[in-house]
Amino acid sequence: MLTAPPVAEAAGITKRYGSTVALSDARITIAPGQTHALVGRNGAGKSTLVSILTGLQAPDTGTVTFGGEPAPRLADRDAWRRRVACVYQKSTIIPELTVAENLFLNRHDRGPGGLISWRTLRRKAEELLRTWSVDVDVRTAAGELDVEQRQFVEIARALSFGARFIILDEPTAQLDAAAIDRLFGRIRDLQEQGVTFLFISHHLQEIYEICDTVTVFRDARHILTASVTDLPRSELVAAMTGDAATESTGRRRGPVGTAVPAILTVGGASLDGAYDDVSFGVRGGEIVGLAGAASSGRTELAETVVGLRAADTGTVEIAGARPRPGSVPAALRAGVGFVPQDRHHQGYVPAMSIADNATLTIPERLGPPGFIDRRRRDELAKDMIDNLAIKTPGPDLEVSGLSGGNQQKVVMARALANDPKVLVLISPTAGVDVRSKEFLLGKVEETAESGTGVLIASDELDDLRMCDRVLVMFQGRVVAEKPSGWHDHELVAAMEGVDLDV
Repeated sequence: MLTAPPVAEAAGITKRYGSTVALSDARITIAPGQTHALVGRNGAGKSTLVSILTGLQAPDTGTVTFGGEPAPRLADRDAWRRRVACVYQKSTIIPELTVAENLFLNRHDRGPGGLISWRTLRRKAEELLRTWSVDVDVRTAAGELDVEQRQFVEIARALSFGARFIILDEPTAQLDAAAIDRLFGRIRDLQEQGVTFLFISHHLQEIYEICDTVTVFRDARHILTASVTDLPRSELVAAMTGDAATESTGRRRGPVGTAVPAILTVGGASLDGAYDDVSFGVRGGEIVGLAGAASSGRTELAETVVGLRAADTGTVEIAGARPRPGSVPAALRAGVGFVPQDRHHQGYVPAMSIADNATLTIPERLGPPGFIDRRRRDELAKDMIDNLAIKTPGPDLEVSGLSGGNQQKVVMARALANDPKVLVLISPTAGVDVRSKEFLLGKVEETAESGTGVLIASDELDDLRMCDRVLVMFQGRVVAEKPSGWHDHELVAAMEGVDLDV
């Protein structure tokens, strides 16, 4: 009996970026007609593998085959489109164009004189969507489609090139429960028509609902591939974390007494599409974690506390005051310090000096209103440079000239400049070296010891280990609270929406 070759196979894949190893001898084999899951924590190598499987970049070593045949040359984009397509979490549909124009972009039929035949274009688009049971008006501007409709249009467009292998990158991140059910129904229908899927998701319960096989990557390596029905959920989580019994360690402070009053109180906060009915408090000197996947609502909730967003309902109270919702200046006046998620776009002004960046939140301490005393500014900046161990020849150096770790220290310096009552950090150690990471987390702990309440929103376990307790968010709600001493597999399972008792 002949066995069909894999729809796609990557073997011995290694990819480096300078000293960073993104993939190390990684592999995956995807059988025809299946929905194959690819899971792993951030930094496991999933995105790099997808970029190689779709021909966006070549591996340093290793091979990629489709149906047993070698992958096309990178420059032959049409050949890649006939073999594989990826529907990304961020849509690639052009919102200003109609659905028909998006489906056949750069593939228009030409009439007399080389003019586009719009009637033919719309007819072909209607036939394509009818073939794949996508109920969308081809004359509609793509920008008017909802997330679910855009995904179906992108899948239909990929199939129109001839591809029967579709990569779905976090396809459910922005869908509600009903839309997820419809998506899964379409996946099953397309499987019956010979379409194969690689399904990437942080929601592990979805893996058990829709997928046949699962592959786990960890630390840039292939860890296991197994049938979903044969792999207990606890073993899947253990493969992702590396050790089913690893206990959280790192907190060196004593516990914060329950008699200490809350310095941050969030009550019944809801924001449409982000989080729903969230209430919690942070006491002075306490470090509280907000854990969850990217779509859990943790980032939006943290940004609400600091005034970057305004909740639709509910309250945020800081040290007894209720700053105006959606106002960063009001949050600063109330005593908030903030380290944002993306330092490059939110954390600093690259062409400004260390001194100017670090003192952005405290203009009142730099001189009379409307004036800056450069000597006073530089003195304050030098104190911050010493306190945060920023490696620089002086405070006048542009922040763009610093390493990533030192740039993040400047962002931290600015957050601490106003002696905050509440310090809010989102993924505070993302993209920094190990030594800077340890230093920054130590500074967070030192800040808490001074009586500041700390809120850390992150999905990185190392960011959360020092927390007195961790609130786990899933699909916009707090679903669990873990005291210090949690085990990696328990926290990851809660973040991924997995019940280990099932």
